[in-house]
Amino acid sequence: MLDGFSAETLARVQFAFTVSFHIIFPAFSIGLASFLAVLNALYLKTRDETYLTLFTYWKKIFAVAFGMGVVSGIVMSYQFGTNWSVFSDRAGPIVGPLMAYEVLSAFFLEAGFLGIMLFGRERVGEKLHMFATAMVAFGTLMSATWILSVNSWMQTPAGYSINDVGQFVPEDWWQIVFNPSFPYRLVHMVLAAFLTTSLVVGAVGALHLLRDKTDREARRMFSMAMWMAAIVTPLQIFAGDLHGLNTLEHQPAKVMAMEGHYESHPHGAPLILFGIPNPEERRIDYAIEIPYASSLILRHQWDAPLDGLDTIPDDEEPPVAIVFFSFRVMVGLGFAMLGLGMWSLWARWKGTIFTSPRLHRAAILMGPSGFVAVLAGWITTEVGRQPYTVYGMLRTSESLAPVDAPAVAASLIAFIVVYFAVFGAGTFYILRMMNKRPATPKLGLRDGPIRTAGITPAPQIDTDFIPRA
Repeated sequence: MLDGFSAETLARVQFAFTVSFHIIFPAFSIGLASFLAVLNALYLKTRDETYLTLFTYWKKIFAVAFGMGVVSGIVMSYQFGTNWSVFSDRAGPIVGPLMAYEVLSAFFLEAGFLGIMLFGRERVGEKLHMFATAMVAFGTLMSATWILSVNSWMQTPAGYSINDVGQFVPEDWWQIVFNPSFPYRLVHMVLAAFLTTSLVVGAVGALHLLRDKTDREARRMFSMAMWMAAIVTPLQIFAGDLHGLNTLEHQPAKVMAMEGHYESHPHGAPLILFGIPNPEERRIDYAIEIPYASSLILRHQWDAPLDGLDTIPDDEEPPVAIVFFSFRVMVGLGFAMLGLGMWSLWARWKGTIFTSPRLHRAAILMGPSGFVAVLAGWITTEVGRQPYTVYGMLRTSESLAPVDAPAVAASLIAFIVVYFAVFGAGTFYILRMMNKRPATPKLGLRDGPIRTAGITPAPQIDTDFIPRA
C-alpha cells in the first residue's frame, strides 16, 4: 500500500489516465479523416476553391492530432506488459491477434497513405491523392473496428475456451470478432467520433463568423458541421438506445448502476433524472424521477418489472456513483447536441444561420462537448464492467501483474507530468491553428514567376499561411 492506495488501484488509475488522453485524439481523427475525404471529393467535383482551402486548413490540424493519437496509444500497449501481465497472459491468445490485425490492416493503411494525403497532391495527381485521402479515412474506421472488437469481446466474451493453464483460447474467430455487443459499440463509437468532429468544426466556423459574417470558408464549414449535428445526433440517440438494450441483456448490473436502481421494481421502474447515490443506505438521495419511464425505455412497457442491484452479489457490483454520474453527463450532452442541431435547422429556415451571434456562441460553447461525452461514455462502459476485465470470467484483481504500489505510483506521476507537458503543448498548437482563419495560399514557388512588362519579380510565399508554433 502507498498512502492508502493499493497497486491495483494505482494501476487502474494509470490506465484510466492514459486511455482518457488517448481516446480524445482518435475520436477526433476518425471523424476528421472522413471530413477531409468529403472536402477533397467536393473540390474535385465542383472545383470550388473553398473546399480546397478548407481541406488544406484541416489537414494540418489532422496531422498533429493523428500524431498525438499514435504516441498516446503506444504507451497503453506497454502497460499490458508492465501492470497487467497476468491479463496479457490469460487473454493474450485472443486479444493479441486482434491487436495485430489492427496494426497490420488499419494502422499500416493509414501510415502508408498519410504522407501522400498531406504532401502529394502536386506530386501524384489529383485522382491518386483522392484515393490516398479515402484510404486514410477508411484506415481510421478500420482501426476503430478492430479496437472496438477487442473491447467488446472483453465486455461480452464469446467463441473461446479455456485451456489447462487458464488461458482464453480461440474456438470461433467469427464469434470472437462479431461478439454480441460489437455491432452496437462500433456504431455508437463511430457516430460519436463524427459528432465530436462536427462540433469542433462548427465551433471553429462559428468563431470566425463572429469575427466576419461574410467569411466564405467559415460559412461553408459551419453549415456542413451543423448539417452533421442535426442529422447524426438523432441517429446517435437511437443507436444509444439499442446499445442500452443490448447491455441490459448481457451486462444487467451495468444498467442497474447507470439507472441507479439499488432495489428491484416488480411493477415498473422509475427513470431517475438526477440524484446522489448513497451506497451505505443503498438508495438515491434527492432523486428527481419520472414514474415507470425506465421500464418504458428499457422494456418498452410502462409496468414491466426491472431487477435491481439487490439481485447482484455485493462483490460483483460496479461502482454505482461513477457509472451513475458519467452516464448522465453523456446523455445530457447528447440532448444538448440535439438542441444545437435543431436550433441550426430553425436558423437555416429563417435565413439567419450565418448572422445569429447567439447560435454561434452556443456552437463555440458546445465545441468541446463531444470529447466530454466520449470520455463520459467510456467511463460508463469501463467502470460499469467492474469488477471484471473479461466480463464474468476474469476479475481485475486477478489480472494485475506482481508489481508494488510505489513502482506504479512513480510511473503514474511520470505519466502525468509528461502527458500534460507534451499533449498540453500539442493541444495549444492545435488551438492556435484553429484560431487562425482559413486562407487561400498566395502564389508560391511551384506556380512560377509573374511576368509583367518583361520583368520577372522574385516569387512570393505567403508566410502568414504557414502555422507557427
